[in-house]
Amino acid sequence: MAKKLKADPNVKVVMDEVEMNRVLRRIAHQIIETNKGIEGLLLVGVMQRGVPLAKRLAEMIEQQEGKRVPVGKLDVSLYRDDLNSKGKYVEVRKSDIPFKIDGKVVVLVDDVIFAGRTTRAALDGLKDYGRAAKVQLACLVDRGHRELPIHPDFTGKVLPTAKKEEVRVEVMEIDGLDRVVIK
Repeated sequence: MAKKLKADPNVKVVMDEVEMNRVLRRIAHQIIETNKGIEGLLLVGVMQRGVPLAKRLAEMIEQQEGKRVPVGKLDVSLYRDDLNSKGKYVEVRKSDIPFKIDGKVVVLVDDVIFAGRTTRAALDGLKDYGRAAKVQLACLVDRGHRELPIHPDFTGKVLPTAKKEEVRVEVMEIDGLDRVVIK
């Protein structure tokens, strides 16, 4: 059951549970179509909210293809290029990629792409697990303002935002509800 929240006038809901589900189904279809099936396909969620999104995509792909796609989780904390500015506030979590990625197609799954630095860190982290044949990027929300030449292969929604705005993806598994908000 979803949490009941008091309306916050500083928060604009831009995607609700129904739209999130619809967008994830579309991304799942696109992943299958782009890769001409799921042979050799792996999903790796970028911690924290990319992990439940990757698991949902795997379930949707399984519903379509009748076969489960392996899902891993990757913590990019120690691969970030802003470690010095974050310092002692970095919370390191345990990555779990219980399969070989050599020669496979790996779809990195993240909630929001902004500057592209988290994706760059994920690419650095992924290479510690082997050499993928191809790495693709799936993001629920693309808010623009890229600082690196990184672009998602699969995008749920493009949200033009001001740099000072915060886009927050909330997922049932972590936050108790599904939605995307701008603060």
